[in-house]
Amino acid sequence: MRTVLVTGPGGAGRTTLAAATARAAARAGTRVLLLTADPGDRLGTALGAPLGPAPVEAAPGLHALRLDAADRLRADLLALQDRAATALDALGATPLAADELTPLPGAEELALLRALRELAALPEGDPARPGLVVVDLPAAPRALALLSLPGELRRYLARLLPAERQAARALRPLLGRLAGLPLPGEGLYAAAARWDTELAAAQAALSRPGTSVTLVAEPGPAGADAVREARTALALHALPADPVFANRVLPAEGAGAWAAPLLAQQAKILDLWDQDPGGPAVRVPHLGHDPRGPEDLDALGVPAPGPAPAVAGPRVEDRLAADGVLLWHLELPGVSRDQLDLVRRADELVVTAGAFRRILPLPGALRRCTVAGAALRDGTLTVRFTPDPAQWPQKR
Repeated sequence: MRTVLVTGPGGAGRTTLAAATARAAARAGTRVLLLTADPGDRLGTALGAPLGPAPVEAAPGLHALRLDAADRLRADLLALQDRAATALDALGATPLAADELTPLPGAEELALLRALRELAALPEGDPARPGLVVVDLPAAPRALALLSLPGELRRYLARLLPAERQAARALRPLLGRLAGLPLPGEGLYAAAARWDTELAAAQAALSRPGTSVTLVAEPGPAGADAVREARTALALHALPADPVFANRVLPAEGAGAWAAPLLAQQAKILDLWDQDPGGPAVRVPHLGHDPRGPEDLDALGVPAPGPAPAVAGPRVEDRLAADGVLLWHLELPGVSRDQLDLVRRADELVVTAGAFRRILPLPGALRRCTVAGAALRDGTLTVRFTPDPAQWPQKR
């Protein structure tokens, strides 16, 4: 199942181009599901078909739906309240009724994560499993935070409630008496295991082969900055990026003398995006008005998605024989040296690139090494590791 996640700076037209992408794939014969959690139904306006929580056939081969984030969150909170009923009764708490629960910030993003997890779990051959899922994500900053959320929450759980501690269940009462402190109960570890399973499924849905992110931006200074920052964040989290969709490109002829500076500006940014390793930018023309309805979407000429690009995560290069070092490489396009910070914390590397941060576990061999230096060249961060004699196996 191919999955295309569409995002970009606010106002760049990401919802419109998500709809156009889905229509193009459906015309090519792919069964497409188009998702959004936008409460304002801008996607339905673009398609010319109002959307709700049930799939609507927006075109032959294309179904679209708008997730009801409030309803899903309400169901989750009520289920959590039911599971914790005994503890809540002991505290004298008054249970919340369904009509008291209102949507919380971030409910839309969580609804999208759940939907992607459920779709990825559908077996091959299931009639409900589409060939392509196109997701209208929120604007870039929120979308990028969403894409990194499952992995970050799993790390927090592993640190706070490590799974290996569950092996000591039989010793927990004895340990509690010896320490004189209450230890986490079995129910808490069971809940942590359940949360980790659900987060792992969401993380797998985002990182599975066939999933990629399409960035939509206008070819101008603000769009160039937004794309550069988003490219850095996607590379940091090992999320493959499709060619940029350059939206509202003016025609080279017939625009009038007044448009010459804007045309020159667009041409400069388009040339920059054409040099992207992911491929040249997809030029989407300016129609002279805001696209609305099927005819306008088709007039944009957006292509159906091709194969997903490969994921470029961290890799280790063995240079022990030649130079006595192991090299750890991470592609970070668009970041400068003054935006980069690197800290080793035990068996992890904390990498900060501009406004984005990721904590990466080190492979086993590198955990027995010390950091000898780091460099950023041509968009690739390289960290040099030398074996620690106290931990490295010695030759005999």
